[in-house]
Amino acid sequence: MRDTLEAFQNAIDNFLGPIRTYLDDEEVSEILINGHAEIFIEKDGKLHRVPEVFDDEDALRAAINNIAQSVGRRITEKQPRLDARLPDGSRIHAVIPPVVKGTSVSIRKFKKTNINFKKYIEWGAINVEAAQFLDACMYLGKNILVSGGTGSGKTTLLGLLCSRIPPQQRVIAIEDSAELNIDYEHVLYMETQMADVQGEGEVTMQDLLKSSLRMRPDRIIVGEVRSAEAMELINAMNTGHKGCLGTIHANSPNDAAVRLEILAMSGDTKISQRAVQYQIASAVDLVVQVSRLSDGSRRVTHISELLGIDSEGNYNLVPIYELGHLERGADGKFLGELKTCGNSPSFMQEIKSNKIPIPEERFLSATKSA
Repeated sequence: MRDTLEAFQNAIDNFLGPIRTYLDDEEVSEILINGHAEIFIEKDGKLHRVPEVFDDEDALRAAINNIAQSVGRRITEKQPRLDARLPDGSRIHAVIPPVVKGTSVSIRKFKKTNINFKKYIEWGAINVEAAQFLDACMYLGKNILVSGGTGSGKTTLLGLLCSRIPPQQRVIAIEDSAELNIDYEHVLYMETQMADVQGEGEVTMQDLLKSSLRMRPDRIIVGEVRSAEAMELINAMNTGHKGCLGTIHANSPNDAAVRLEILAMSGDTKISQRAVQYQIASAVDLVVQVSRLSDGSRRVTHISELLGIDSEGNYNLVPIYELGHLERGADGKFLGELKTCGNSPSFMQEIKSNKIPIPEERFLSATKSA
């Protein structure tokens, strides 16, 4: 590991001079290079073009070749894509010609900061009452699917929810690239492995999920559900593993349930679509939608409970919280917060039985006063 880190540091020192400042800047979350003469950074949720450039296309290509070598990979015209995790945890994806006009690179930086609900509330991502509700759901072991688009903050929220798991449990976190930073005592991190240059040694999310079920998990966390491993996660949720979590790319709670269904059906499953729908409706308790708004902020926009499917195969997603009307303030930021929708969660009796101080009136009163 030390040799790899030194090799990568050498690649930065010798080849990545134009972006070195932004790699070191903790406020920069992503670096996007569109050819040697165009560099953008993401800061505070917004993209900014920066003046720095690489000398020419050869200089940028040399940088990517050296980064690939430093992590034991290679990128060529026959293999024009590089997808790797850097030693500091950041993710890099590069594409070279002829797939694109000029060498293109995306570096999503790894943030080590632990996030708690207090900080999440201060950011305006959620309000106190909705945070208390999600905290109660984690305590009760509800299976939660976090849905959102690219860069919407799904992984951040997932790590935050994991930190609220009650003590003395064994948590297994499975990811494509290690991004989760879970503040919890007993966590086993598992990461997929790409095939080597001979096409051997691949370990998929599906492989790791199958292994995790044999390793006495109390809760299974899937960093991102992307493919047929969806069926394994659904099975885990339906076989006594309470409080499982996963993220998925989708633009609404209903889209999230449908996408999970499509991914589950994409494998070699032999059961019918209707059966998969029933499995999902039985497995997933809540869908939490996060979005990146045009002011650069990340917000929780919906918290919905999944209560079965109807006769036509539509998922019955009952809204518990939804983001209210937003108005842009003097500083350009949106003002508004999550509001209850007049629907009590079906597990309200569990909340009462566990003496969790969340009154049922909370879920009803906002609608009456609206």
